[in-house]
Amino acid sequence: MKRETHTIDATDKVLGRLAVEIAVLLRGKHRPDFFPYKDMGDFVVVKNAEKIKFTGKKMEKKIYYHHSGYLGGLKAIPMKKIFDKEPGDLLRMAVYGMLPKNKLRAKIIKKLIFK
Repeated sequence: MKRETHTIDATDKVLGRLAVEIAVLLRGKHRPDFFPYKDMGDFVVVKNAEKIKFTGKKMEKKIYYHHSGYLGGLKAIPMKKIFDKEPGDLLRMAVYGMLPKNKLRAKIIKKLIFK
């Protein structure tokens, strides 16, 4: 199996629609010999992640949550803060949520590269 490298320019593309396109390429669903239990996807290089487009008022209103596991350990981080720190992380989180929830997910997400 030969893996290809796809380069995607994220300038003025909507976050969710771009994440779907990347998830399909990473998973390998565009190939005629796709198997759901194999890692058959290609490498994806994303350029200009800082120029990605968000619809509505997500930048001000959307909040990402995670919990430490301890009492009172709920952390809330606004989308704007994550985007200012590392713009590619938002796209990585969106793609990560679209991948299958099994052992392949950790291998597949490593093929997503930001430049």
